Amino acid sequence: MIFLVLAGSAVAQDKSERRELIGKVGTRSALLVLHATERPDGGWRVAGEYVILATLARRFLEGERSPELGVTTLKEGTTPILFGRPGTGELRGLWRDGVFKGSRLGTGGQLREEFEFSEDFPGMEDYSARVRCEAQEGRYRARLNYRVASGKLDSFEWRAVEPGGQACTLAGLTQETMRGGLRFSAGSCRVTLRNLGDFVVLSAERCTSQCAAEAYLEPVLVDRRGNCELLRHGVR
Repeated sequence: MIFLVLAGSAVAQDKSERRELIGKVGTRSALLVLHATERPDGGWRVAGEYVILATLARRFLEGERSPELGVTTLKEGTTPILFGRPGTGELRGLWRDGVFKGSRLGTGGQLREEFEFSEDFPGMEDYSARVRCEAQEGRYRARLNYRVASGKLDSFEWRAVEPGGQACTLAGLTQETMRGGLRFSAGSCRVTLRNLGDFVVLSAERCTSQCAAEAYLEPVLVDRRGNCELLRHGVR
């Protein structure tokens, strides 16, 4: 993401991370997903979103995290592109040691509510499920078919078809050790299951080799009855 003579040092400094956190905004349970890219000064550029789980309402975030202390300020909006557009609020707080907590402010700086998120998700060692479900929004559709017994993978298939008809297909995954969830992989492709209370969320990373050129895998929520719903339609 930078230039020829400085390529060695610039690439070394350009570290990116994806973090999932569970917590509350006020009294509402929420899932927070953030992508952070380290700057040369040790601070971080941060973008992502949080989802209120009871309603699946989404708020997009963009801002910065300071070096060392972890002071974080994130502009909040209703669209993925926030630059040059009015925000709906702001999250201000400290993000360090796996915890992000602080205040959600209105557009005039007034306190709306407190928030707290943690990277420590509930364990899933006892999770058992037989899931066979489909989810669709517009012309994007996904199908899940998996079995897990006491936290151990028995079988897994995830197929998704994007609006143009190109598909991703994941099968033959093996289980990895993971704290605070379950993780299955095939080569560099990884599928992660997290316990959100009333839901389990499945997300995929680095799975382009299992997808046609235009295809992609969107996160899926599975409820306690085995029904599934797309979490973030249209966002790759």
